[in-house]
Amino acid sequence: MDGVHELDVRQLVPMQRHVAIFATFDALKPGESFDLVNDHDPKPLYYQFQAEHAGTFSWDYLAQGPEVWRVRIGRTAA
Repeated sequence: MDGVHELDVRQLVPMQRHVAIFATFDALKPGESFDLVNDHDPKPLYYQFQAEHAGTFSWDYLAQGPEVWRVRIGRTAA
């Protein structure tokens, strides 16, 4: 991936969102990131990343609602 990729999940049905998000994360190389765009605070997703990818991801809010949330998610380790 060149630069920062944007993944806008607002048009996906809820059960497809996490699949798309984790597929995008899995494709990242260390040091790469993508911007997640969502219609609500993805805090539960953060906890899932903590449980499944502790120590290998970064999570930085770029925008926090009320209509659009944007989070930069990066891979920090192999």
